[in-house]
Amino acid sequence: MARSRMPAKNMGASELCLFIEPYGEDYWLNPGEAFTVGPETEGIDVWFDTYVSTDCITVWLYEDGDPAKVVLDCVVVDADGTRLDCGHQRPPRLANPDPA
Repeated sequence: MARSRMPAKNMGASELCLFIEPYGEDYWLNPGEAFTVGPETEGIDVWFDTYVSTDCITVWLYEDGDPAKVVLDCVVVDADGTRLDCGHQRPPRLANPDPA
């Protein structure tokens, strides 16, 4: 695992939200799943600031550990290395209601 990558694994019995800031992107892990978050650009030194709450891990990425240098472009991949889109496996109960 590269230094500028952070793995997250759901060891619980229900879905877990991996919430990436500053854009509020959500990725949902089912029990037993593992995702990895890192910068889009290789070669930069990224530090991770994590906050854990019930059923959610919030992550901020900072270049060189400097909170003034927020990494805006990051990627989240699954255990096979497949890049995931924001909202991956979002539970239907959290989907936007039909405005009609």
